[in-house]
Amino acid sequence: MLALAWATGLGAWLARPDVRAWQTVCVAITVQAMPFLVLGTLVSGAVAAFVPAHVFQRLLPRRPALAVPVASVAGVALPGCECASVPVANSLIRRGVTPSAAFAFLLSAPAVNPIVLTSTAVAFPGSPRMVAARLIASLATSAVMGWLWLRFGRAQWLRPAVRHTGHQPGASRWEEFRQGFQHDFLHAGGYLVLGAFAAATFNVFVPRSVLDSLSTSPWLSVLVLALLAVVLAVCSEADAFVAASLTGFSPTARLAFMVVGPMVDLKLMALQAGTFGKSFALRFSAATAVVAVISAAVTGWWLL
Repeated sequence: MLALAWATGLGAWLARPDVRAWQTVCVAITVQAMPFLVLGTLVSGAVAAFVPAHVFQRLLPRRPALAVPVASVAGVALPGCECASVPVANSLIRRGVTPSAAFAFLLSAPAVNPIVLTSTAVAFPGSPRMVAARLIASLATSAVMGWLWLRFGRAQWLRPAVRHTGHQPGASRWEEFRQGFQHDFLHAGGYLVLGAFAAATFNVFVPRSVLDSLSTSPWLSVLVLALLAVVLAVCSEADAFVAASLTGFSPTARLAFMVVGPMVDLKLMALQAGTFGKSFALRFSAATAVVAVISAAVTGWWLL
C-alpha cells in the first residue's frame, strides 16, 4: 500500500505542467547540443590521432601574443556551437598549441562562424549593425581572454591530462582515435546533461514577469540578459532568435545576450569543468563573463 501510494504521488507530481515543461526543456537542450558535441569529439579525436603536432606550429605565429588573434579569427571557419569547441580546444592543447590561442579559438568558434552570423542576420532583418556588433564584440572578447590567459594563466589550473601532448607509443592511429572519441564523448556528455538540468530549472521556475520588471534600466538590463544567457544555455545557432524576441530590452542588452551566451553558459561551464578541470572553469568563466559584458556594452554604445 505504501509503495502504491508513493508511486501514485510520484506519478501525479511528474504529471504537473511545470514538471513536464522542465522535462521538455531539459531534453530539448540536450538533444539540441548533442550533435555538436558528437561533432566536436569526432574532430578532437581526429586531430589528436592523425594531425602531426608540427602542422599547428606552422599555421600559427611563433609568438603567442600574435597567435591569439589569429586563433580568434580562425574560429570563423568552424560551423559549430560551444559544445563542439571545448573538445576541439582540448585536442589543440594536446597537440602543442599554446593554451592562450586554443582558448581564444574556443570562445570565438561558436560566436563568429558563418552559421551564427547568418542566423543573426535573419533574426534581425534590416539590422546589419547588429551582425557587425556581434562579430566585433565576440572577436574582441576572445582575443582579450587569450591575452589574459597568456599573462595570468597557470598550467596547474588545467587538468593534468590536458597538459599531456603527443601520440601514445605503440597504439595505432585508428585505435587512438577510437579511444579518444570514446573518452571525450562519455566524459563531456555527462557534464552536458548536468548543465541542461540546471538551465531547464531556471528556464521553467523563474517567472518571466521578474525579467520584464528588470528591463527598464539600460545598464541593469544588460546584466540581466547576460545572466539570462548564462542560465538558459541556448545553442549559439539559435540564440539570435531568442534575443530578437526580447523586444522589451535595449539593442545593447540583446547584444550582450548573444555575446555572453556562446562563451559562458551552464552547460559550457560544466563541459569546461569536465574537460579542463574545475579550477580552470571557475576562473575562466568568471573572467570571460566580465570581459564579454564590457565588450558588448562598449560595442553596443558605439554601433547600436
